[in-house]
Amino acid sequence: MAEISIISTTLVGPVSTKEPTTRIELTPWELQFLPHGPIQKGLLFRKPTPPPQENSVIDHLKTSLSRTLDLFYPLAGRLGTTVNDDNTTYFFINCNGAGAQFVHAAADCVTVADILESVYVPRIVHSFFPLNGVRNSEGVSQPLLGVQVTELVDGIFIGCTINHSIADGASFWHFFNSWSEISRGSNEITLSPVLDRWFLDDAHYPIPIPQSMLAFTNFPPSPPVQERVFHFTKEKIAVLKARANAEMGTDQISSLQALLALLWRSVTRSRRFPEDQESWYAFLIGMRPRMRPPLPQQYFGAAAQSGIVTMKAGELLERGLGHAAWQMNKMFAAYTALEATNFLESWMKNPQPLSDINLIINNSLFASSSPRFNVYGTDFGWGRPIAVRSGGGNKPYGKTTLFQGADEGSIDIEACLFPKTFEAMMEDAEFMEAVTV
Repeated sequence: MAEISIISTTLVGPVSTKEPTTRIELTPWELQFLPHGPIQKGLLFRKPTPPPQENSVIDHLKTSLSRTLDLFYPLAGRLGTTVNDDNTTYFFINCNGAGAQFVHAAADCVTVADILESVYVPRIVHSFFPLNGVRNSEGVSQPLLGVQVTELVDGIFIGCTINHSIADGASFWHFFNSWSEISRGSNEITLSPVLDRWFLDDAHYPIPIPQSMLAFTNFPPSPPVQERVFHFTKEKIAVLKARANAEMGTDQISSLQALLALLWRSVTRSRRFPEDQESWYAFLIGMRPRMRPPLPQQYFGAAAQSGIVTMKAGELLERGLGHAAWQMNKMFAAYTALEATNFLESWMKNPQPLSDINLIINNSLFASSSPRFNVYGTDFGWGRPIAVRSGGGNKPYGKTTLFQGADEGSIDIEACLFPKTFEAMMEDAEFMEAVTV
């Protein structure tokens, strides 16, 4: 497929010259992401009709981004560091207004249909995102936020990259939604961000980070994989949920737990694992509503921990959909405010990279993002998006990214697997009964 051309790259800062808070300390929830890659999510739109004047959309998006950065000013900063005598490093957000990166690009030979109708996500989509290959720890010199607007033949793709050490998925979409509100002409946003960080009582900050953690290898190399998006309708998901709950004699299994259990079973079946092969499904679990009292919805930062469900392949396939979903349910229920406190206290004594995701090697899955995030309400003024895609960062084998579907109550799962696995899944009757191709 054709290459893209970069038309311009600029830095966009806040409109206001008012002096904000200059330094924001980072929590263990955020510091654990330092060795890893940023969040990369993007939206595909039809081109506005009638066609706007040349560069008018670009200029408008730059202006609205600058106004949005008045509210989300940490995104216009950089990471700051202090190196200690024992060779550990303090990391914090330096709110210096250095600016977010804004890239204007064109893919003159790529159409909306090229993206939507391809069986696998075209590789060129990864080039629709800025700051590719940048680690979160490089935010000292690299922008914490990058935006790329790529003009297609008949569409526009807005790709957004945010340093994962200052924001999680909830904060990512909070920013994206807010920027679109301001782009539509609003003088206020629905949810103003809460920028103050939440810390344990009597905790000592900043936290010294050892060099060994910064030298951590993000993901081990894996054989070439492909990405494919599966769509599940509200009705099919309801059937899965009812089946899973009926199998276990409960009503506590959620729609998402039933759906992910289905995917886990299908991948395991398609890979033909031996019965005694251990399989993992790891998750990033949002902690805002689990704290006591809960953190506000608009808490801007990273507040997530990793959780994992393990099971032997034979047990996963023989004991049914409900059993797999119930194991997920029990794992999620264990992530309480007490568990968070224990994690934070332990982490401060022994800082470690985000755990569990390094287990994703060939026989495991890892879920990120959430279908609860408001993807299709992100309207910049010329209509809602028609699709969502993620960038190339943090994409080992087994990565599954969860998105709100375009239709109410539906869910899309972007899976990163071997082509042969995808081919076998197309022959899996249980999976194909639920998916809409």
